[in-house]
Amino acid sequence: MKKKQSTDPIVANRQQLIDILLHKSALKQDIADDAERVFDALRKLIDQELIALKEVIKDERVRLWVKDRGDHEFHVYIGSDVLVFNLHHNVFRLPDTNPLWGTAYFKSNPNNGYFGTIHIYNFLAESMQQNRLDDMGNLIARIFVNHERHFFIEGKGSLGATFNDPQHMLLSEQLLQLIAQMAFAYALQFDLYIPPFEYMDNVSVGQIFMMGEQLKLKTAKRLGFKMSSDDPEIS
Repeated sequence: MKKKQSTDPIVANRQQLIDILLHKSALKQDIADDAERVFDALRKLIDQELIALKEVIKDERVRLWVKDRGDHEFHVYIGSDVLVFNLHHNVFRLPDTNPLWGTAYFKSNPNNGYFGTIHIYNFLAESMQQNRLDDMGNLIARIFVNHERHFFIEGKGSLGATFNDPQHMLLSEQLLQLIAQMAFAYALQFDLYIPPFEYMDNVSVGQIFMMGEQLKLKTAKRLGFKMSSDDPEIS
């Protein structure tokens, strides 16, 4: 026998709140918990990758290590670069205007459009080690993972071009390791270019006084101008 719906608006509204808490809120928590497991797996796979690299690269001047920054962030030092992997605490829904909603996978179940997110940033290693707080980094990728571990990546170069079909892409340890390798390669393709002379022609007295310890001029790989090689194809 079908349950009779209440005509009391207070009771009806309460039932809607219960439905949201039982379904949407629980779904978001499940996605957040699973994204944390994915993040932890990525951390362990990167350890394995660095061990494999160290077996070949014996030069101790070449940075190959990981520094943990709490449960949701770690920094990978690789050569002259640092890749910052950060797990966002919130779960996000695809905007209604996103064309992915037009695909069969997302039409079949609206819950498929909720994602946990892992960000990957690229900084210069010396910026981190010397605490140069004004130095700039770049977001090179965002990894989106849903409740079924279907995923896609918004990113630069091959990172974004390779992993852009979430309805057919299921995350695995092999793919996580490949993503890490591609992020390493993308970062290492960049070199620190000499900035334009005009960019550095004004220096404060304070900067000159501090130059012996740490040059306070803002440093970044591209210093605010785009190079034609900014998006190398790396596979």
